[in-house]
Amino acid sequence: MTASSPVARPAAPITLQPADTAVLFPELARYRGAGVWVYRYTDAATGWRLSIATFAAPGSGKLSLGGFRIATEERTSSPGFDTDREAVGLAMGMEEKVYWSRVMGIGGPLGLRHTGRIVGGKCVLQPTPDARVGQPRDRELLDFAVRCFHDVEARAGFSVATGQDLGHGVMSDGVTTSLAYLHARFAGSVIADTSGPTGEGNYHVLAGMLRGVDVSIERATVGLVGCGNVGMHVLERLRERGAAMLALESSAQRRDEIADLAIPTFAPAEKAEFLRRPMDALVVNASGGSLDAATIEAIAASDRLKVVCGSENLAMGRDAAGSDALRLARKVYAPTELAGMMGYLTAVEEYLARVDGVPFDIGAMMVAARKLEAPCYEATRHVREGDFVMRFEDAVRVVCGRPLDRITAP
Repeated sequence: MTASSPVARPAAPITLQPADTAVLFPELARYRGAGVWVYRYTDAATGWRLSIATFAAPGSGKLSLGGFRIATEERTSSPGFDTDREAVGLAMGMEEKVYWSRVMGIGGPLGLRHTGRIVGGKCVLQPTPDARVGQPRDRELLDFAVRCFHDVEARAGFSVATGQDLGHGVMSDGVTTSLAYLHARFAGSVIADTSGPTGEGNYHVLAGMLRGVDVSIERATVGLVGCGNVGMHVLERLRERGAAMLALESSAQRRDEIADLAIPTFAPAEKAEFLRRPMDALVVNASGGSLDAATIEAIAASDRLKVVCGSENLAMGRDAAGSDALRLARKVYAPTELAGMMGYLTAVEEYLARVDGVPFDIGAMMVAARKLEAPCYEATRHVREGDFVMRFEDAVRVVCGRPLDRITAP
């Protein structure tokens, strides 16, 4: 199949309406007038299952932004994994990122002109082991996904834009990347490396927050949880400034690379020891769930650690109580949806450039990421000067001149 080939339609999806998804996620009631639809496609012959979750109402013409996740073995083997739940939870995180980009007025030149059209979404595909990227049937799996993307656009009347996420890489031919394969067959699939702008945004959020607690980067010690493409960008930016670092990373090969930079490294089994080490800030960029109850308890017990941020999806799962626990312990926590907005903004910029037939400038996104530092500094100061009564996200709205009426206000 090529980009110009006719696309056979898959079997009709099972559609979950907002009333259905509200049962899965009661916190959706806090989104004022907004709901999530899920279109679940299943391939009868293989059992492959793709859930497309979106805040775009049928026929709305909205642009649904969110990465295309091919669920890894780590995710599919986790207790309670379900593509619908995973997609809805991640779509909620994307909607948060959209919201924060509006509040802070951050985006690329094209994206800023289309903010009213953009909503959060997410695509989660559960493959069989023989069809994961790099395995013999990976092409068939991606062809199935492409058919579903075309079908949902025609069927539901909104546009899908997807980018990199977990599960992508070089395909079984040893040459083609999964994103390039999708890009050639579906206009909504973007190929820009969003990790650069996402990591840059992470760095500037961290820099602003550290300055807000009177710690200069040059004398800071920063703990990094997850050192994939985003985490490594943050690491390199901190090295440029002379910060001390500690790294918790699941990949033994990546730990060796980081150790060669004279940075102490820890395996996941050593997380408790990692958290006992003195540090000023913790930055989470792993695959999800890094800020579990035990981790939050350890952060709260640290006298020195003052700042927590990152761009990890579902870093606390769906337990919003963790954020308040950190605040009550006098830690400044920036929701990871806020710090992670640059990835979605980069994807939408590439998508809109392709639609408009103009060059895509990723450099503009690196420049846009710098704008995160000032409001994060001011919000951190506001939280501290108010004796930690206010949440960081509420302080961001105050310093950006927005009313305290966020779409997810409790």
